[in-house]
Amino acid sequence: MERLQKVLASSGVASRRKAEELILAGEVQVNGEVVRELGRKVSGTDVILVHGKMIKKEDKVYYLLYKPRGVVSTSSDEKGRKTVVDLIPTSSRIYPIGRLDYDTTGLLLLTNDGEFAQVLMHPKHKIEKVYVAKVRGIVKGDAIHALEKGVEIDGKLTSSVRVKLRKVNRDTNTSIVELTIHEGRNHQVKKMLASVGHEVLKLKRERVGFLTLDKLKSGEYRPLSPKEIKQLYAMANYSQDGKKEE
Repeated sequence: MERLQKVLASSGVASRRKAEELILAGEVQVNGEVVRELGRKVSGTDVILVHGKMIKKEDKVYYLLYKPRGVVSTSSDEKGRKTVVDLIPTSSRIYPIGRLDYDTTGLLLLTNDGEFAQVLMHPKHKIEKVYVAKVRGIVKGDAIHALEKGVEIDGKLTSSVRVKLRKVNRDTNTSIVELTIHEGRNHQVKKMLASVGHEVLKLKRERVGFLTLDKLKSGEYRPLSPKEIKQLYAMANYSQDGKKEE
């Protein structure tokens, strides 16, 4: 017996968080009964419907995409824009793990495994994400120190980060700065840099955990290997069956 939201996430319907929202909204039925409690447990013989359609278990798939500029990080877009899912031809119902802004490029993971997505997205697991930003102005020591300590955005202090000044161009009055974070708040890197007086002109995510964009060009993708998936779970101190390791 497993919790309903975990079964929905494992089936590729949505991430576990989104699955919980579907349950609370009354969009999920088990054996003909609408279920609104998150603690409900189900077995492999139970008939589960989401939006009136029976779920079926998919093979789990995992992709690493070099997201180009001008693509939205969603499964579908009401404005008809190209999405990251459009770049990966697969019959599986994949979705991005977290988001990169429309104009942000770089490493993005996609999957139909909600448990895996939850593990990677939750800040308590401290999976590092490395961003490189081109900003307006010359980044100085006091700005770097403030970012490293944590700055307030949207009324909440950010966790400490590692900051490295890669390059300064005084002719164009720009700087290249690298930030290593483990949170994933909305527009976080842009807001952090803006809070210390530097507008982001370009932003790229270069690394997630130990994964990099090595050998990929913008718009290209590759599947993750079983070894890489296992390593990512290990980094979060989780086993692949969803149990916390000691």
